[in-house]
Amino acid sequence: MTRSRVTIGYLVSVKTNLDEEDESIPKIEIFEGINFIGRDDMSVSDKRVSRKHISLNASLDGSLEVTVEGGNPIAIKFEDGRKKLVSKESAILVHGDIVELIPGHHFFKYVKSAVNEVTLSLGTSKRFDMKPGEDENINLKRKRQIDEDEALARTLQDEMIRDVSSPKRNMVTGSSSYPINQGQTSFDSHDGSGTIRQFDVAKDKLPLGFRLLRVKGLPSWANSSTVSIQDVIQGNVLVAVLSNYMVDMDWLISACPTLTRIPRVLVIHGEGDGTVSHLQKNKPANWVLHKPPLPISYGTHHSKAMFLVYPKGVRVAIHTANLIHVDWNNKSQGLWMQDFPWKDQNDQNKRCGFENDLVDYLSALKWPEIEVSLPVIGSVKINSSFFRKFDYSSAAVRLIGSVPGYHTGSNLKKWGHMKLRSVLQDCVFDKEFQKSPLVYQFSSLGSLDEKWMAELASSMSSGSTHDKLSLGLGKELIVWPTVEDVRCSLEGYAAGSCIPSPQKNVEKDFLKKYWAKWKADHSGRSRAMPHIKTYTRYSGQNLANFILFSPHESWFLLTSANLSKAAWGALQKKDSQLMIRSYELGVLFLPTSINKDCSFSCTDNGGSTEVKCESSKNGEDCQMKLVTLCWKGSKNTDSSSEVVTLPVPYELPPQPYSSQDVPWSWDKRYFKKDVHGQVWAR
Repeated sequence: MTRSRVTIGYLVSVKTNLDEEDESIPKIEIFEGINFIGRDDMSVSDKRVSRKHISLNASLDGSLEVTVEGGNPIAIKFEDGRKKLVSKESAILVHGDIVELIPGHHFFKYVKSAVNEVTLSLGTSKRFDMKPGEDENINLKRKRQIDEDEALARTLQDEMIRDVSSPKRNMVTGSSSYPINQGQTSFDSHDGSGTIRQFDVAKDKLPLGFRLLRVKGLPSWANSSTVSIQDVIQGNVLVAVLSNYMVDMDWLISACPTLTRIPRVLVIHGEGDGTVSHLQKNKPANWVLHKPPLPISYGTHHSKAMFLVYPKGVRVAIHTANLIHVDWNNKSQGLWMQDFPWKDQNDQNKRCGFENDLVDYLSALKWPEIEVSLPVIGSVKINSSFFRKFDYSSAAVRLIGSVPGYHTGSNLKKWGHMKLRSVLQDCVFDKEFQKSPLVYQFSSLGSLDEKWMAELASSMSSGSTHDKLSLGLGKELIVWPTVEDVRCSLEGYAAGSCIPSPQKNVEKDFLKKYWAKWKADHSGRSRAMPHIKTYTRYSGQNLANFILFSPHESWFLLTSANLSKAAWGALQKKDSQLMIRSYELGVLFLPTSINKDCSFSCTDNGGSTEVKCESSKNGEDCQMKLVTLCWKGSKNTDSSSEVVTLPVPYELPPQPYSSQDVPWSWDKRYFKKDVHGQVWAR
């Protein structure tokens, strides 16, 4: 049996009545990671039980994924039923479930380790987000993937499993445990703190559709004008396409019961085989599951988006949260959302950049066509071309997507950082942004080198000034939590499991010059660890203003893409080929059509943006300025300009690391206790 050093639980032999322990067979200890169980572990001679009969993938939240490795089936008795599994099939086990290693024979009860209970990230989260009276086993199921967040984390775990001798990251309990002391927070202790209080807009007037997600455990002012998943998935939805990496079906349905009543729900995901088996067997009848093709190893479907079809139009939401409880409740996250109407009959061939980019991206996902009957239209096939039926001319953003493959020729600048480069190259910026800083903020760091960082910076720095001078490279800053940030966060060290970057990636010498602090007092999110991913160029509190000959614009990118070659792509073959491993999707704020009315809504409760400039009504050029929450200017000083405040959660300019600051890496040992009395050790 392959073992790691933290005990997750035990398989305890029970008699056929399932109530009494069979003390003649010793209990089998289960460790974090992969465990193989067979007849040698049970001291039985039944040859129907192979030497590697089952594997148990044990997570720090106490859940197990059981897979049948032998040729004979097993059976699982859950609280609400019994299921037979044949070779290579999988299921999720929680505390109290019974495993029959041969159906009707060799009964073992899974018992979670009492010692491990206080070390789990679940145990930490439970202190501030467990619903009163909620059954712990249900909550365990909902959180079974906390420690698997992000594609890099999955890859790293696979490497750890293959290399048994390498040390693993475990949580080890400290001697005490205490709840969060809200009196110790720094929400109101610094200049600029609480400025999100003034970011208070009606939901039918969302500034460019960019909002932060609500975070439990924060003061009410910190959740001013934020959104929850119920604010997105609402109203009379006819078809839902949910694109994501991780999907906790149990939580998702409990959070949005309407998903069981929508006629068709297509879930495009990046889950592994074990979770897919669970989803497939337990999904509502109206759901269709699809995992896009991954032609290059170590890639994943990492995009996070929702496409909701209504009688009046379509809602497009692009965001940074996995479809799991912890992502929508405990993390700093971002979301962009806008509604678009159906095209008029005379405009069916009308096209725009947003539409073309969207359909190109959806086409790459290659999902099976779904036929549905819609009001007025009748029977239609839901494929990528279906989304050409909507009028996206009012879109206030451009899409920046990544699709796995080796992209050459006309496709070289279609995806990844080369797509961003091609869009920004058409833009003319104010002179103040020449050599101005670039900010990269994300939640997972790939294995990088200086050559690729220069390649990415070249794309991020694209554009020119009015006198046709290149903007030039600016100082690059990486906003990344320190160990102390994670230790003092709402979740304590458990938050670090969703910042899954190993020491070998984080502690490269050349990265030292980039590090900047995650500081978010003004939005109340200094202690809500970031899962949001943003990229921008700024000057003071302005986000790079530019002119496309008319009118003024700014750029700010919200995306699923972490800082990795897999997400953004890497140039090869003398820069003639871009290799991308993963699917990603983001929105680049380029309000080129400010003078157009963008107030359309698919629901009675809003969900769209309305940004109009008074001078544009008179035929004059309208200057657009994007600013952060900490901007100190006046919005009424110039009627020819429109100032739009974006709720960028972290402070600009970012504060560089001090000599005492240490960037977080999830596979190091930290013995200074966190806010819950825990330590973090391998």
